Amino acid sequence: SKVLRWSVLALVAFTMFCGYFLTDVMSPLKPMLEKELLWDSLDYGIFTSAYGWFNVFAFMLIIGGIILDKVGIRFTGMGACLFMVVGCAIKYYAIATTFPVGSLFLGIKVQVFLAALGYAIFGVGVEIAGITVSKIIVKWFKGKELALAMGMEMATARLGTMLALAVTVPIATFFGHTDSHGVFHANIPAPILLCLILLCIGTIAFFIYTFYDKKLDVSMADENKEEEAFKMSDIWQIATNKGFWLIAIHCVLSYSAVFPFLKYATDLMVQKYNVDPNLAGTIPSLLPLGTLFLTPLFGSVYDKIGKGATLMIIGSVLLLLVHTMFALPILDIWWFATIVMIILGIAFSLVPSAMWPSVPKIVPEKQLGTAYALIFWVQNWGLMGVPLLIGWVLEAYCKG
Repeated sequence: SKVLRWSVLALVAFTMFCGYFLTDVMSPLKPMLEKELLWDSLDYGIFTSAYGWFNVFAFMLIIGGIILDKVGIRFTGMGACLFMVVGCAIKYYAIATTFPVGSLFLGIKVQVFLAALGYAIFGVGVEIAGITVSKIIVKWFKGKELALAMGMEMATARLGTMLALAVTVPIATFFGHTDSHGVFHANIPAPILLCLILLCIGTIAFFIYTFYDKKLDVSMADENKEEEAFKMSDIWQIATNKGFWLIAIHCVLSYSAVFPFLKYATDLMVQKYNVDPNLAGTIPSLLPLGTLFLTPLFGSVYDKIGKGATLMIIGSVLLLLVHTMFALPILDIWWFATIVMIILGIAFSLVPSAMWPSVPKIVPEKQLGTAYALIFWVQNWGLMGVPLLIGWVLEAYCKG
């Protein structure tokens, strides 16, 4: 029923909301990390790039996609949730613990390494959860409101990003303390602990979903018998699909122009646009706020009129315009940054609202988990490499 499938969407979208909250919770904390924990831009770049360590080099994302197609949604989804919780717990321990000054592991500060390790484990979980939820939406909404449902799920996830950017600094400040010398110290672990609690609740939400998924499988038993099972040779069919690779390349370029930028956007607002550090996360939070409303809207348009390629091209041109405006040394004023950030929100609503629903058009449903995993794997090269590159550039060339 319509009520049931939208209720199911709410459960799995909430799980992704919790995951995306942790994904960007450290972004507004960069100035605090440098002040309180003595991190530098390269340390932060190493930490941020860790998101893709296991997904890219250990092929965990691709393995997760194959498991999804071979074993099923319930096992894969619950495993992904557990990875997210464990990764967040390690990250919280690293940030909440004081390590001896100068302690290194593999040439990296021990605290940075442990936080990065936790983030890498979390990255495996949240990415596999993402492809699992994508397959869930196709399973429940194929032939119905597919693009709208994907847009609603992405909007809910972006809400997690928005809240992470907007409330992280206030939470760290609220739970901070003043030492005996009258110096105020923010409580950086506090927002990460909130993330850990949310992820536990999100895991429970997905566990509830598994019961509905099992009932759906029972009701679709005859239909599932007719569908041929996934085979390892299907990977070759996906890899030789030209349309698939065009979407994958478009995905990595578009997402690398947005998510790594968001990691440093709060710092950019402070350094270039002279925004108060306590308010600097508010302007970048406009991007996920915009996508919250626009992604479902554009998804609904795609359901009605198609024109997916046109929507993606318009979004890509806007992305190029936005980064040109941020790069030029003009109008270093907060209101200009706000306008450009709003345009970025529009661009980043157009691209995914048409891109993700296009995949089931060119890939059979039995191969969807692996196909989404391969796209996410290519995407993770950008999400891993670009933040590290930005951190290196900032450290090497942008110090006054």
